[in-house]
Amino acid sequence: MLQTLLAWVRLLRLPNHATAVADVLAGFLIVSQSRTIDWPAPALWWAILASLGFYAAGMVLNDVFDLAIDREERPERPLPSGRISVRSAVAVGNVLMAIGSVAACATAFAAQNPWPALVGALLTAAVWIYNRHAKSTSLGPAVMGSCRAFNWLLGMTAAGGPHAPYEWLLPVGMGVYVMGITVYARDEAEESRSGRLAAGVAIMLVGLATAGLFPWLAARAGGVGAWLTETKLSNWLLLWGMLTASILLRAVLGIFDPASGRVQQAVGNAIMAIITLDAVLVLAPCGEPWSIVVLLLLVPFLVGRRFVSPT
Repeated sequence: MLQTLLAWVRLLRLPNHATAVADVLAGFLIVSQSRTIDWPAPALWWAILASLGFYAAGMVLNDVFDLAIDREERPERPLPSGRISVRSAVAVGNVLMAIGSVAACATAFAAQNPWPALVGALLTAAVWIYNRHAKSTSLGPAVMGSCRAFNWLLGMTAAGGPHAPYEWLLPVGMGVYVMGITVYARDEAEESRSGRLAAGVAIMLVGLATAGLFPWLAARAGGVGAWLTETKLSNWLLLWGMLTASILLRAVLGIFDPASGRVQQAVGNAIMAIITLDAVLVLAPCGEPWSIVVLLLLVPFLVGRRFVSPT
């Protein structure tokens, strides 16, 4: 029983779900510019449920469609090892996708605007297209990045946004960042090619730079309230730059030593950093309290990764 439960946890990549929650929470908070800790609105809870449904479905279907490859490269995974049947995985994946779709519609109802339902439909299409068609093609990383961007938009539309043009930098930037991670991780099961790793690092940098423009443009437009003064903006940009450097340094080391273990460590670090990045983005318009709440999502991630690989 315990082994079966652990197999499902591994199939779902359960610790990684904290990054999906962080995106939705960050998007909702930034649009609503919440500065005090209050009980979240129903629309946010539904958006989080939708995000978890879509993310979990994507993880399960990823391994279903990768079964032939995993039998050769990763036979220890739950499906090729036989600990979970393919039939059960397909059924659970479809149910999870349905939960995500229904919860997205419920988010639209709770938020009293149709956009979360539309974003949910786009997420459904993106998850399916990535796993069924695009994963092994050159479009795969872009489609994966779009899943992360739509996840951000799920939280933002639940709060009635995005309102200002500069708010679109957040889903776009974080989507490009995840696109870069996907390029970087393309050959992580074997020795990677340095050129592809370098391309992944460059794309990650573009994504982080794009998202990092948000508070600067928002401050110039007066769209982040009184919290982000000129002095704090400089400190925020310094913090973002240091975080960017720490993420990319680990990835750059993989270029010079493209062994599977080194690359997988860099990928795991880049995925974990999504929570920290989201927390720092929340810091700009919302201040420290909500930023700390987002950062606390690192706890289930770090505990879970002791038992389950994030990649």
